[in-house]
Amino acid sequence: MKSYPNIDRLITIMHQLREPDGCPWDKKQTITSLRPYIIEEAFETVEALDNFDAESADSVQELVKELGDLLLQVVFVSQIASESKLFTLDDVAAAISNKLVERHPHVFGDETAKDADEVLLNWNKIKKTKESKRYLLDGIPTAMPAVNLAQRYSSRAASIGFDWKTWEDCLPKVYEEIDELKEAVATGDKERIESEAGDAIFAVVNLARKLDVDSEKALKKAALRFRQRFEVMEQLNSALIDGDISLEEMEELWQKAKKILRKEDS
Repeated sequence: MKSYPNIDRLITIMHQLREPDGCPWDKKQTITSLRPYIIEEAFETVEALDNFDAESADSVQELVKELGDLLLQVVFVSQIASESKLFTLDDVAAAISNKLVERHPHVFGDETAKDADEVLLNWNKIKKTKESKRYLLDGIPTAMPAVNLAQRYSSRAASIGFDWKTWEDCLPKVYEEIDELKEAVATGDKERIESEAGDAIFAVVNLARKLDVDSEKALKKAALRFRQRFEVMEQLNSALIDGDISLEEMEELWQKAKKILRKEDS
């Protein structure tokens, strides 16, 4: 089996940074103090994935760099834990290795799985029987972005057949939730409005999933398009931010901005 000397080197470096004569900042860190850095590095890795281009050497190296930053956080937490005899990096590797073997009985055992859908179904059974998951949606972290959470919940529910057959079947549910939102707005009840707005968003996320669209990525792109168009509006009329332009004039600027950007992209 191939050896990985740079993994050993990374572990050695991290150990040295935590030594009495190591880095003051690294020595000061605790397991919980690294939380914001883990989140930041995870998002930076996702951004590198979003922009990934296998034909671009710069893009490939950017992903390598961000994955390294994320790996560092795992090594860092494990090093701190090992100093208190809690666990080691090897324990972390053993835990995920055991999980992979356990969740792939069709590879490492005697079971079979004809396709990816059957694999997911088997995973759900394993998690319930062997990992003591009481409910199907247990184990999905609620701290993740809401759009991602909605997509993961609906995806896991779909893995046991709780799903629309086609994306077209989702549309009536989207319209239904929008109608219920209108009804809630008519009542003026803020909590009900919030609830129905959430249901409408969830329905759209579910529709996007059926269309094989990553809702988080799609929404981010939409937000960035909005920003780009709004910046062109400001370029067309610098008085925009003064608040003295009518809505009709702003709509005209918006349409002009869209045309300009379409021409630039063509």
